[in-house]
Amino acid sequence: MELTISTKDQTLIAKTFFGLETVLARELRHLGARDVKPLKRAVSFTGDLGFIYKSNLWSATALRILRPIANFEVHRQDDLYHNMSQIPWEDLFGIEKNIMIDAVVHSDTFSNSHYASLRAKDAVVGRFTKKFKRRPSIDKENPHVVISIHLIRNHCEVFLDSSGRSLHRRGYRDAVGPAPINEVLAAGLIRLSGWEGRQTLYDPMCGSGTILTEAAILADNIPANIYRKDFSFMHWRDYDEELHAVIEESALNKANPSSCKIIGSDSDISMLTKANINIEKALFQDRIKVWHQDFIGSTKPEENGMLIFNPPYDKKLTSDNFKLYQEIGDTLKQGYDGWTAWFISSDLEALKYLGLRTKSKIKMYNGKLECRYVGLEMYKSK
Repeated sequence: MELTISTKDQTLIAKTFFGLETVLARELRHLGARDVKPLKRAVSFTGDLGFIYKSNLWSATALRILRPIANFEVHRQDDLYHNMSQIPWEDLFGIEKNIMIDAVVHSDTFSNSHYASLRAKDAVVGRFTKKFKRRPSIDKENPHVVISIHLIRNHCEVFLDSSGRSLHRRGYRDAVGPAPINEVLAAGLIRLSGWEGRQTLYDPMCGSGTILTEAAILADNIPANIYRKDFSFMHWRDYDEELHAVIEESALNKANPSSCKIIGSDSDISMLTKANINIEKALFQDRIKVWHQDFIGSTKPEENGMLIFNPPYDKKLTSDNFKLYQEIGDTLKQGYDGWTAWFISSDLEALKYLGLRTKSKIKMYNGKLECRYVGLEMYKSK
């Protein structure tokens, strides 16, 4: 077994959604990461303990940041238990911490990830019991420490999850409607569109306001996870509270409010109530404006700008979907000349009913739904 516990530079892993790997890689390079390499649903990079704090705080498109602890071969189920019990867990976190084991398994050795996580858990708590006659508690809802194991064929990598709760849980969204868009996905859509806070951004089906809030975070150079009060790395033995405070203070000092307009509307007034609650909690009530309006038949609120749509879609294609998309396309052609529009949808057939030529098309996933994120351009009328 090879241990890789270090507070100095080491290879870290940032996990993300399919389709956002290059966006996350660019974001990490901008933060100062080295040896950045896009992977499938993840990005590897080099950084030290301080960069773990920094990437958790700043990254808008990472779901979690993983710190490698060990790697070893697993040819029998007992190999997992034996090797996990050899890791000096007591040097990494205290016995008073609640823990959770997360397992990703693609191996013939274990039939499912749940059983692998149980065996790994038994090994970790067994080591504490043997040494101290006590053991850490297990908490799957709000664990202090999250241990992540990736068992691919016969090779197992073990990580400490520095984030704990997924980084999409920013801390500003209290009110949501049905099927709200994930915050990390929203941040990724904005960056894939090329919007950088220099023009008006309009979400005409804004729901609970996630795309709008993520746009304001980007435009005003605010750390995406500044609203969070707890990260798993704060429960490690080598947590440097002073260093974390310095990094957080430096991040806040880099905030730079922009003058671009960020606006939204929705035909459901109850969703606007939720949007305003979230926008206010994120402290953007003076920055983001929303109003009650059905987009169909509307006209552009500014001469130029960008629209980002997350319209209703599901697994079933219906004539209602086609009609809605056709009406959206007609409204864009008649009322939004000179603007750029971006759509994410799993209704690949319905997208054709927009009746507009796409300039970009990106394959993505929203949860388990395969989607396309398409860019459209409406030319100015003569």
